[in-house]
Amino acid sequence: MKKSIIAVLAVSAISTLGSSAAFAHEDYSEGGALHWLEHVQARASSPTERELATYGYASNATPSRTVIVNADTRYINVTRLETVALKVGDKTVNWTFDTLGTNSFPLSKVVQGGDKVTVYLEESPLYRSGS
Repeated sequence: MKKSIIAVLAVSAISTLGSSAAFAHEDYSEGGALHWLEHVQARASSPTERELATYGYASNATPSRTVIVNADTRYINVTRLETVALKVGDKTVNWTFDTLGTNSFPLSKVVQGGDKVTVYLEESPLYRSGS
């Protein structure tokens, strides 16, 4: 019985060490001390670049469609979290509209040449509550 408890504790300890190793590394400036806790604390207070991007971000994801913006375009409709290829003039950018809490914004906030165009966002099916 004692051997099985010891085995369980050993496996648990190894699992814990393995998961915390992702945050741990040798820091030679601190005499080789492992300081994974500092990384965890820093992450808790430091949002990622994508989290700071109010209107979404340029993406390598495959776009669901292409939207051509020209002088006659006044608005575009997109779904939150949708990746769209925005073609403005001779330039195209794949943009993921990760905009929680934003219902509309000027396209010029994300691409040059998007003057006088408003982006309207529909809620993603991922965020809709089920009926």
